[in-house]
Amino acid sequence: MLTLDKVYHAGYVLKNVIRKTDVIKAPRINPEADVYLKTENLQTTGSFKIRGSYYKISQLSDEEKSRGVIACSAGNHAQGVALAATKNGIKSLICLPDSAPISKVEATKRYGAEVCLVKGVYDDAYNRALELRDKEGYTFIHPFNDEQVIAGQGTIALEIIDQIADLDAVVVPIGGGGLISGVAYTIKNLNPNVKVYGVQATGAPSMANSIHDGHIERLDSVSTIADGIAVKEPGDLTYEICKQYVDEIVTVSDDEIAAAILALIEQQKLIAEGAGAVSVAAVMFNKVPVKGKKVCCLVSGGNIDVTILSRVIKRGLLMSGRNFQLTIELIDKPGQLLDVARIIAELGGNVTSIHHERANEGSDVNGCYLRVNMETRNAEHKEQIRQGLLDAGFRLVK
Repeated sequence: MLTLDKVYHAGYVLKNVIRKTDVIKAPRINPEADVYLKTENLQTTGSFKIRGSYYKISQLSDEEKSRGVIACSAGNHAQGVALAATKNGIKSLICLPDSAPISKVEATKRYGAEVCLVKGVYDDAYNRALELRDKEGYTFIHPFNDEQVIAGQGTIALEIIDQIADLDAVVVPIGGGGLISGVAYTIKNLNPNVKVYGVQATGAPSMANSIHDGHIERLDSVSTIADGIAVKEPGDLTYEICKQYVDEIVTVSDDEIAAAILALIEQQKLIAEGAGAVSVAAVMFNKVPVKGKKVCCLVSGGNIDVTILSRVIKRGLLMSGRNFQLTIELIDKPGQLLDVARIIAELGGNVTSIHHERANEGSDVNGCYLRVNMETRNAEHKEQIRQGLLDAGFRLVK
C-alpha cells in the first residue's frame, strides 16, 4: 500500500542523491494567475525520474540486486535507472524505443547502462523488457506502475508544499501516471483543498480517456512531440490513484506545447522537453481554471534533443504569432513589391524572405504570386499587417 510514511522515507533516502529543485515565479505565463514553476528539468539527470527509480532500486533485496536490473523508457526513466544502478553497483539494461531522442540514448549510456533499442514506441520497449526479464532473470524496474516508484515521485509534492505557502493548485504532466499519482496522493493527504490537475498531449490521451470512460483503455497509437508522455496505456495502480485523487485531466496540442517551450526559453531562461512543458501549456492556454489562483506548474524534464528543439522553436514562433507567412496575388508590373514591402515596414513587420513565382495555369496571364515570410510581435500584429495589405487593395491567397 502507498502511504505517506513511504513518501517521507523516500525523501530521507533521496536527500543526498537528488536536488531540492527551485520553485520560481513566472508572472508572464498567465497574467491572470499567480504562477510558479517547479523546476524538475534542472534535477539530476534532467528529470524527476531519478526520484522514483533511485528509491525503488535502494529498496531491492541483495538477491534482486545481484541479478541486475532492466527497465523500459522513452528516455528519462532510463537515465534515472542507469544512474541509480551505477551508484548502487548494479548492472543495468535499458530498453528504449528507437524513436527516443539521441541525446537521451547517449545520456543513458553515459550513466553506465547497456542500451537495447526497440522498434516502435514505449509500449514496444516495455514488452521487450519483459521478455528479457523472463529470459535472463533481471529485476524489472517499472517506470510508473510501482508503489515505491510512485512514493519517490511523491517527494516532489513534499517540496512544493514546503516551498509555496497558500497553494491553490498544482498542474502535473501525465504519461503512464506515476508522477501525478505520487504528487496527487501526497498533496491530497497533506492538504485536500489543493486542486491537482493532470495534463496529457492530445496525441496520447490514454489516462484522460480511461478516467473519462471509467475503465483502463489502450490507445492504438500515439503521436506527439512530448515523447516522454507518449504512453498507450496507463497502469492499473496509477489509474486507481488518479481516479481517486486527481481533480481533472486536460489535453494540450503539439502547437500549444511548442508555444510553452518557447515561452519558458524566452521568459524564464529554462529548457523544457515537450513532456515537461505540457503543464505550462495548460496554464498558458487556460485549459485549467487558474484565474486568480496561486498555481504551481511542474516542469518535469528538460531532456530535449537540440535538433527537435530547433523545430519546436520554429513551431512555437508560428503558434505565438511571432512568425508569419502569407501569399499575395499580384499583377506582374513594376512597383508592386515596393508597395508590399512599404506597407509591411510601416506596420512594423520584419521581412525575412521573399519568393516570387509566375501564376499558374488558369490565372491571369500577367499574374504572379509573392510569398512573404516575416517576423511579427504577436497574433494581433499579424492581423494588423494582413488588414493593411487588404486595405491597400492587395489580394491575399492565404
